Amino acid sequence: MDARSAYQKLTANVGRVIVGKQETIRFVAAALVAGGHVLLEDVPGTGKTALARSFARSVDGTFRRIQFTPDLLPSDVTGLNVYQADEGKFVFHPGPVFANILLADEINRATPRTQSGLLECMEERQVTIDGETRRLPAPFLVIATQNPVETAGTFPLPEAQLDRFLVKLSMGFPSEQEEIAILRWFEHALNPVETTLSPVLTGEEILALREQALAVTLHDDLAAYIAALIRATRTRGDVRSGVSPRGSLALLRLVQVLAMFDGRDHIIPEDIKEAAVPVLAHRLILPHGAAGDDAAAKIIRDILDSVPVPTESF
Repeated sequence: MDARSAYQKLTANVGRVIVGKQETIRFVAAALVAGGHVLLEDVPGTGKTALARSFARSVDGTFRRIQFTPDLLPSDVTGLNVYQADEGKFVFHPGPVFANILLADEINRATPRTQSGLLECMEERQVTIDGETRRLPAPFLVIATQNPVETAGTFPLPEAQLDRFLVKLSMGFPSEQEEIAILRWFEHALNPVETTLSPVLTGEEILALREQALAVTLHDDLAAYIAALIRATRTRGDVRSGVSPRGSLALLRLVQVLAMFDGRDHIIPEDIKEAAVPVLAHRLILPHGAAGDDAAAKIIRDILDSVPVPTESF
């Protein structure tokens, strides 16, 4: 399969629903192929759910949505064993996590206990209930959303869970022209626009693209460049804790996919620069009172400006 044409098919299909936001669509597509997960943080009404549904309808697989609330239990996510009196035994009832694409809507409204129920699912692609482990279907992608403005009754995601997300993205408000296009699109539409989409890729094709991405090469100088960027996050005085090795591997996986999407079999410095903020910023632990996401993104940009870029011809 030609990775570039597959990428163009996927993003063009999602672009039939999501007006603009090409960078966000690109990173979600890359996360899907790389086997990572996506955290979308933005105010309500910016299209987070529509984006998740559009990707789900573009891939021939199962889609489930969980509305996270304070009374949601871990078993509501993972499933549970229920005793069937007529059969005289416990029967497993799978939860919504058994899907190819899972939309975890307003994930920060659930209690930490329920949030932690996703940790094993996201990292190990499996669920263990009553001592029995069950594998989740492949591919498996979690797209979680949260509202950064309304914090009453929410439970901030712990660093351990934030680290499980390959990228953290923001939809942002549309431009004036994009807003006009949205109004025109919905002028005569009664149903959500994403319901008009048909699958353009299968789960097997996504997994095949994932294997292809592993063949994308990383030059020794660029491996040293990534290591220098990561090391810089650990030595700054305005960062309590820098990026872990999981973060450096996440950056590698994503830039391999981005290079493949652009038709290359090797990584270039521009790939690393493009992916650095969405992959690394949310992994920084800042001192108390720091200005959150904006401060973290600025720190990563400062590091990109200060660390010398290899000049070898790649």
